[in-house]
Amino acid sequence: MKRFETVTHIAASPATVFDLSLDVDLHTASMAESGEQIVGGVRAGRMTLGDTVTWEARHFGVRWRMTSRISAYERPGRFVDEQVAGPFKRWHHTHHFAPDGRGGTVMRDVIEFAAPFGLLGAGVEAVALGRYMRKLIDARNAYVRECAEG
Repeated sequence: MKRFETVTHIAASPATVFDLSLDVDLHTASMAESGEQIVGGVRAGRMTLGDTVTWEARHFGVRWRMTSRISAYERPGRFVDEQVAGPFKRWHHTHHFAPDGRGGTVMRDVIEFAAPFGLLGAGVEAVALGRYMRKLIDARNAYVRECAEG
């Protein structure tokens, strides 16, 4: 299993950043490069506790579907999305939002995931998937920052 964290500083309140981070329209726009689109569940606006969404996107030249659920929701400090169906053996993403003391937010993402396919998946996870996932999260967070600060 792979685990990584990212920290993003955003000049907007934790409540604003929290709400934007749960907006499926913003997420879709941030992942336009992979053609990510919603094919099930919440199709517009902001998700909340218990909501699910099914995404379809192309990664590594393959079309994937992943359904995730908001399994924890503590506005404006934290929420968790977890895969309930999809390509990963495990996907658990905790989003943390804390005041930075200057009117902004420190957004911290903690991602834990495991690739399927046993040793083969663990090899892909170690060689390429970890970097790829970090790049996707960083791109998404840059888009959240742009929207929050714009």
